[in-house]
Amino acid sequence: MVQLAQRTPACLAAFGMAGLLAACAGSGSGDAGGGGKAELPTLSDTTAAQKRAQIRMQLAVGYYEQGQLPVALDEIKKAITADPAYAEAWGVRALIYMAMGETALADANFRHALGLAPGNPDIANNYGSFLCQNGRVAESFRYFDTALASRQYASPAKALNNAGNCALKSKDIGTAEKYLLQALQLTPDQPSTNANLARVYYERRDYARANLFITRLGKLARTDSLPADVLWLAIKVQHKLGDVDAEQGWVTPLRRHHAASPEYAAYQRGAFDE
Repeated sequence: MVQLAQRTPACLAAFGMAGLLAACAGSGSGDAGGGGKAELPTLSDTTAAQKRAQIRMQLAVGYYEQGQLPVALDEIKKAITADPAYAEAWGVRALIYMAMGETALADANFRHALGLAPGNPDIANNYGSFLCQNGRVAESFRYFDTALASRQYASPAKALNNAGNCALKSKDIGTAEKYLLQALQLTPDQPSTNANLARVYYERRDYARANLFITRLGKLARTDSLPADVLWLAIKVQHKLGDVDAEQGWVTPLRRHHAASPEYAAYQRGAFDE
């Protein structure tokens, strides 16, 4: 879900997307009455052009949330025209292009946004996720770490989870564990963190430890809300432990809610070790 806050020089707009959550952080500086020291800008410093850009940004995010991508794209272009230095608008346009499948344009807009705001943690996190999704895993960690290095980052657990998930996809289990255990410290009740840690220990064949996180997951989320791949993981963990009753407890929601999924097909043919 996209969340948008009024843009101010201290904290601009907040935005995001499914699997890719983002917010903005920006600041300005000026001469403090001849003293040569930076001064924190306030809302009154916002120009008319910036205010127009904020309005267009809000409209763009609203249309994006509704799935009206061409209209969202048109509005965000107007925001950028009004304020070409609006880094978060470039970041939103990157997200819109991602949703449209325009990978090259999304990449170019992410890079431009980071050129305008190199330390913006949420744009960096989004770009890291984009790179990971497009097979550029080795590059992605640089941007996750950039996000995590920022003291302004309000939700570091998101970048930690994204980095851990990306490492899992590339079978870098040690790196995945490092990021995900840090995420667990910040958000112990986050279902995705527990699911990913269960996957880490399943890959290590530490099925008892994997089961600890599967058990936690069962307490944190309704089984009917879990995706097929997580349910299938839970089934495989119980199968390895030989707990038939627990295994069937996870099979039921997989069959009921994901009967057409590849995971249920794998269960039916007994492909526990594929």
